[in-house]
Amino acid sequence: MGEGHNIMILIKKVNKIYSNGFHAVKDVDLEIKKGDIFGIIGLSGAGKSSLIRLLNRLEEPTSGEIIIDGVDITSLSKEELLEKRKKIGMIFQHFNLLSSRTVGENVAFALEIAKWDKNKIKERVKELLEIVELSDKIDYYPNQLSGGQKQRVAIARALANNPDILLSDEATSALDPKTTKAILELIRNIQQKFGLTVVMITHQMEVIKEICNKVAVMSGGKIVEQGGVHHIFSAPQSEITKELISYLPSTDEKDINVMKHKGKYIIKLKFLGSIAQEPIISQAIKKFNIDLNIIGGSIDNLSTMQVGHLYIELVGDMEKQKQAIQWFGEESGVIAEVIYDGI
Repeated sequence: MGEGHNIMILIKKVNKIYSNGFHAVKDVDLEIKKGDIFGIIGLSGAGKSSLIRLLNRLEEPTSGEIIIDGVDITSLSKEELLEKRKKIGMIFQHFNLLSSRTVGENVAFALEIAKWDKNKIKERVKELLEIVELSDKIDYYPNQLSGGQKQRVAIARALANNPDILLSDEATSALDPKTTKAILELIRNIQQKFGLTVVMITHQMEVIKEICNKVAVMSGGKIVEQGGVHHIFSAPQSEITKELISYLPSTDEKDINVMKHKGKYIIKLKFLGSIAQEPIISQAIKKFNIDLNIIGGSIDNLSTMQVGHLYIELVGDMEKQKQAIQWFGEESGVIAEVIYDGI
């Protein structure tokens, strides 16, 4: 089967043109591997919500192929599509809960539609609410819940039929930063526990930074840039990506103090302009067999060039961390400064 077998979602030359002539998605090609948490980011009107709705055919593509786990869903009959959709869970910005049903009944709804045996539904609802840590709210109504709790109910409902894929359309954009962090953590844990492939639409770069391993940047219906998150952050190519990164809350050294962990160096990497064409962070990960976490940073526009800095935590063998820091300084044309030596 080789490489192709790892691909969960393959989008080929997909277009979406609405009846009013609006061309929302233009010739998009995307490959999303099993187990990816894949972010699609863009400003509003970029086409990302149309794109995510094509993945379960809530919207019909005008042209192109959408291959999910080896099956081109554009050729499925209505019945086959309904069957396929069971394996694709989806969560939304405004939760889309039924206000007249309790938390438990909202989750059960997805199972009823999928024609689960009545006796099994109760058991499954309990399981699902445990996963999202909301068991004590089973008999509450949505209007008695906070935004974060509502999104947890929606996540439980999306997981009801053991999906392979979870689609998230701006799922945290109505939530405050603290709740956002908790929901993203929950999504990450669920992804790891069940081996899901997650596709996240967002306009918030911090969501991408927090949880995604791959990202595609959309603008005007097209994908202008895509790749590993490390790479895109350290070497943004397109103006729109630079702009989206510049919206990240700047991190300064005061904030870094709270992030220190024994045995993990923290370094500040400075890069100028497009020195960072090379994906130096991905290179370092491969070369030294360590992991790197981007914990903050900013990109400042000076009129003639760009100056950026990233704060990075190194994880792995201390000796290898030291070698990597030295390599950053020598090889990659960036300036590496040790902020914390892991002791």
